[in-house]
Amino acid sequence: MNRILPALAAAAVLATPAARADSQYKLLVLAIPNKYHYEYIPVARDSLERLAKLHAFEFTYTNKLDAFDGDLKQYAAVVFLNTPGEELNPAQRAHFEAYMRTGGNAVVVHRAAITPPNGWVWYEKLVGRSFKIHPFLQTAAVDVVDPGFPATFGIPPRWIWSDEWYETTNPYGVAIHPVLNVDESSYDPTRIWPGQHATGMGKDHPVAWYHNYEKGRVFVTLLGHDVEMYRDPQYLAHLMGGIWWAATGKGQRR
Repeated sequence: MNRILPALAAAAVLATPAARADSQYKLLVLAIPNKYHYEYIPVARDSLERLAKLHAFEFTYTNKLDAFDGDLKQYAAVVFLNTPGEELNPAQRAHFEAYMRTGGNAVVVHRAAITPPNGWVWYEKLVGRSFKIHPFLQTAAVDVVDPGFPATFGIPPRWIWSDEWYETTNPYGVAIHPVLNVDESSYDPTRIWPGQHATGMGKDHPVAWYHNYEKGRVFVTLLGHDVEMYRDPQYLAHLMGGIWWAATGKGQRR
């Protein structure tokens, strides 16, 4: 793994598809390799490139934090792809906060929702929930709870999916709009490593949601642990729907 991470980091320094005359918007995608999430980086980049060609948008794909020192206003949304905001230094955090307060938007994917408690409360509120724990990766049934939201358009009403089913809390009382719930009766929430304890969250266990924060839109999906997920058409449809809404505000069926 120690040899793989630097190679992936070098390969993912910066990848921006060529500008298109008909491009609708531009994204900043931050994907930094870490101990548990690194193989996904080139696969996700390739999948996003295909989506960008299909849906006429551009993106900057990077693991370099200095992207947050530049002009964020050029981006319709910032995507934290398995990379939490805690990676940003204080100046970059302030820059991103200013971006959101002037109408910027954000997409938070899987591990990007995990940040140390009270480390950056503003970012915890942006995510909308705080990470508690997760059991072993297991197959479960996911239920669509908001069929009018674009992140559900490419998946069935009851979806078989395998992932780490994050348990979360809401210490700051943030109101969110759930998009997907995982059915805890379809897996074992207590199946976890020795010395750890998970109980599940009961009937209301959101694994994807959206809300407004500052003056922007935020879409969060807790799904996306394994590299193969970034090749899966249904998962990519789910992710694309959330990105489309965050970047444009369009697509919801009222």
